[in-house]
Amino acid sequence: MQKECSAVPVFLSTLPVLATIVALSLGARSLYAALLGVGCAAIAIMLAFPIPSDSMIPVVLRWTPILIEVLMIVGGGLLLAEVLREAGAQAALAKWISGRAGQGVAAVLLVVHGITPFAESLTGFGIGVTIGIPLLAHFGLPARKVVVIGLLGLCAVPWGSMGPGTLIAATMSDLPFHDLGVASAVLSFVPFTATGIAAAWLASPPESRASATLYGALSGTVLTVVVTAVNMAFGTPPAGALGALAMIAMHLLSGWGKSKPPLESAGRRGLGSYAVLLGGVLAASAIIRLASLPEGWRYLASPALWLFIATLWFARGQSPVQPLRRAWASWLQVAPVTGLFIVLGILMAASGMAAYLARTLAGTGTAYLAAAPFVGAVGGFVTGSNSGANAMFAATQAEIARSLGVDVLWFMAVHNVAAAFLLMASPGKIEMAIELSPAGVANDRRWCQMIILLVALTVVAILAAINVIMGGR
Repeated sequence: MQKECSAVPVFLSTLPVLATIVALSLGARSLYAALLGVGCAAIAIMLAFPIPSDSMIPVVLRWTPILIEVLMIVGGGLLLAEVLREAGAQAALAKWISGRAGQGVAAVLLVVHGITPFAESLTGFGIGVTIGIPLLAHFGLPARKVVVIGLLGLCAVPWGSMGPGTLIAATMSDLPFHDLGVASAVLSFVPFTATGIAAAWLASPPESRASATLYGALSGTVLTVVVTAVNMAFGTPPAGALGALAMIAMHLLSGWGKSKPPLESAGRRGLGSYAVLLGGVLAASAIIRLASLPEGWRYLASPALWLFIATLWFARGQSPVQPLRRAWASWLQVAPVTGLFIVLGILMAASGMAAYLARTLAGTGTAYLAAAPFVGAVGGFVTGSNSGANAMFAATQAEIARSLGVDVLWFMAVHNVAAAFLLMASPGKIEMAIELSPAGVANDRRWCQMIILLVALTVVAILAAINVIMGGR
């Protein structure tokens, strides 16, 4: 149904996102902000963006398994973190890492540009946070800084889960997957260096912040070069994981010659559980691919399954009662927020609300070049997923780029990086990070949200400037 470009549809198409952002900025709980956003979307659908009845069942059938999988992944990640915490594995690993990467900034950057992106590139869905934040909690940082720095590790999301979000963007915009991956890697210089600088600033004392931020910028630059080179040589899917692995090696080597305490038994078992998780996902994925099994078999390679297998492997012979109780309590805080924001993204995409919003903004002509990254970023913020953001906006963004006569590849690379980066500020990710962090940080939820938004929006603003410059060539 064609909708007139009038004030009412424009207002209604922006209402769910604006209401959510305003509620969060005023200090509302993420759950209430999510409910408000979904409620506003429902009103917009009833008044101006009806979903055709014959498309409702396909939408439900397509998205329900994904929603369940994401919620199981959140639960499995929280349970694994609690089991490792109970056994002292996280403390042992943090001590071992500090002994090799040094104290302070070096160890923090090892997590932000190495461990978290590596885990996220292999598994996705925020699992990198469930590994990175528990380690950061043992580095002597204030709890609220642990939350923010832990979320900054979600800087390589275009390659999360081996790149399905980028694949969706490439497919919907009719671009080569490899080329979009390379262009996204080049532009990731902005988020990689920004996260390095922000993490180093937060982790260092005032008197050493100048040198610390230079180290953070260097770390981000090296990550950009490595991910770009790997993407060019081996393709997009493994680029994030291999680039992060190289960063882990670099930061560990920075502590060469220092005292190296041995890894305690609990830490070795913790590494074993991560190996079970990552190895299981990769092995199952390879078997499914080589055997050309149907789409339904992909769930055997999902982190939703292997997180629980890794937890059972680690917890054998131990009582899981207390970790189960704590993980369940945390899941009840995180899952409703995560699920509601996914539902919000689905409603905006299925009703045509998201595409209408993008087309309306495109009416500004070349001025849209500055707005385009923010449109993609809204998708990442609302859905908490690069795949979800690209499902919402990629096809429309590519159509607009062609109508404006700009380079579609670089336009879509800017969109892809912006959409991926702002998901670290999504309320679902904030809620999960708070539940994984040391006790007492819940009162600082608004501070954490605002700092992450500040970093994320700064990055998107720089990407917008790049988009304008490249579009004017």
